[in-house]
Amino acid sequence: MRIAELVKPIKPKPPMTLPQARIHGLKQNVERDKKLLQAERDRQRQQRDAERIRKQQQRKTSTL
Repeated sequence: MRIAELVKPIKPKPPMTLPQARIHGLKQNVERDKKLLQAERDRQRQQRDAERIRKQQQRKTSTL
């Protein structure tokens, strides 16, 4: 058995029309923006947690 018999040939996609390309680009922008938004939320959450921990440690050391 040959590899060519096992693997299906990949058909090239025809070029997109302008409206299709615009929609595709907008969808990619949405996905990228969602990832950026989630990364920013995670960064801010980590910053809040670090600040909270720092304040707790500061309170512990000031009471000693």
